[in-house]
Amino acid sequence: MNAERTSPLLYTLAAIVFAECVFLAVVTVVLVVEILVATPESYPSAVALTLLSAIAAVWLGFIGVNTLRGRPWIRGAAIVWQVLQIAVAVGSFQGAFARPDIGWWLLIPALAVIALLFTKPVIAATTRPEER
Repeated sequence: MNAERTSPLLYTLAAIVFAECVFLAVVTVVLVVEILVATPESYPSAVALTLLSAIAAVWLGFIGVNTLRGRPWIRGAAIVWQVLQIAVAVGSFQGAFARPDIGWWLLIPALAVIALLFTKPVIAATTRPEER
C-alpha cells in the first residue's frame, strides 16, 4: 500500500464518515420503530423520510469504504453530504423548534470533514496516480 494511502488524516476522515453512517442507521431504526409504534400524521411522508435516511446511511457507508480505498470521487460526494448536513445544522439553530444541541452535533463533524478533505495528505491519497 502506498504511504500516502496510510495517512492518519485519511483514516480520521473515514472514521468521521463512518460515524455519520452509524448515526444515520440509528436514526433510520428509530424512524422505523416510530412508524410501527406511533401514528404518523402522514404515512407516505414518514415512509419517505425513513427511506431517505436509510439510503443516506448506505451512501455514507459506501463513501467511507471508498475513502479507505483512496477513490478520487469521494471528495465530491463527501462535500455534497457535508453541505446538506450543514444546512440541517443551521436549521437546527433557529425557528420555533430550535435544537442547538443537535445543530452542534451535525455542524462540528461536517466542518471537520470539509477541513480534512482539503488537507494535502487526503488530496494526495485520493488522487489518481496519473494526476500527480
